[in-house]
Amino acid sequence: MSKLVTIYGGSGFVGRYITRRMAKEGWRVRVAVRRPNEAIFVKPYGVVGQVEPVFCNIRDDASVRLVMQGADAVVNCVGILSETGKSTFDELQHEGAERIARIAGQTGIDRVVHISAIGADADSKSDYARTKALGEEGVMRFQPEAVILRPSIVFGAEDGFFNRFAGMTRFGPLLPVVGAETRFQPVYVDDVAKAAVKGVLGQAEPSTYELGGPDVHTFRELMQQMLQVIRRRRLILNIPFWAARIMAFGFDMLQKITFGVVKNGMITRDQVKNLRNDNVVGQGVKTFDDLGIKPTALEAVLPDYLWRFRPSGQYSDIKESAKNLKT
Repeated sequence: MSKLVTIYGGSGFVGRYITRRMAKEGWRVRVAVRRPNEAIFVKPYGVVGQVEPVFCNIRDDASVRLVMQGADAVVNCVGILSETGKSTFDELQHEGAERIARIAGQTGIDRVVHISAIGADADSKSDYARTKALGEEGVMRFQPEAVILRPSIVFGAEDGFFNRFAGMTRFGPLLPVVGAETRFQPVYVDDVAKAAVKGVLGQAEPSTYELGGPDVHTFRELMQQMLQVIRRRRLILNIPFWAARIMAFGFDMLQKITFGVVKNGMITRDQVKNLRNDNVVGQGVKTFDDLGIKPTALEAVLPDYLWRFRPSGQYSDIKESAKNLKT
């Protein structure tokens, strides 16, 4: 009988790629999510019955334990970029991660892969970075042989970064950003999935790996590269941190006083804190090289999914080619 892996958050942006790759490896995949009916799309990743979305609330021991029964390995992909309602950084990224590792240990599962993030720091002023670090500590406390992956900003067809800013270019001549000189090392989502699969298969040494793409760019340079891909001209406007804090405070308060009816989809105070720090692979750490994975370049992937933001969408290439026709 084929082995079984439980992937918490397996229908999310990173999780779905891990799910697909684990199915290709012949494993049965249990995708643990809050809304299984919205994760039906993962079922065709394997043959009939190989990939199954199931309900799980990682804030509850019994729920986490139930979906872990019979599993040979566990992957935790649960994470959020901003808090809404009961989905808080502490509940999910700290306590949730620790709960999964603790119950895996109690269940006898010693193959655990945990997705964290570059910049995880228990002393950080950012709740996101702080809880990522506390989650790592909790995982290591109960699963010292775990594989922890710390990716930089992740890009891919379903990402919330390039898609978001490309969409913003449709509404005016300005493209506002916070922290234009902050450096990032974008990593392709499927490369992160490859690393996670190596962890599940026991092909990665238990350790913490920082995952970044082949190139480092400032926020401004990333936006310039995106604009070239979507063939639009926009003025990149750097919003000073002091102004960004005021804006974020207003958006956060609006979400709070409306009890979450109006969600802050612009920028939060915590995100402003994070944008002050570079998001790149550190010195003397384990990386893709230690996993035998060659990271994919940004320019090799962006055109594959950002073409829809071009002025003429899928017809842009045809129109440009037509301009070269001689009459």
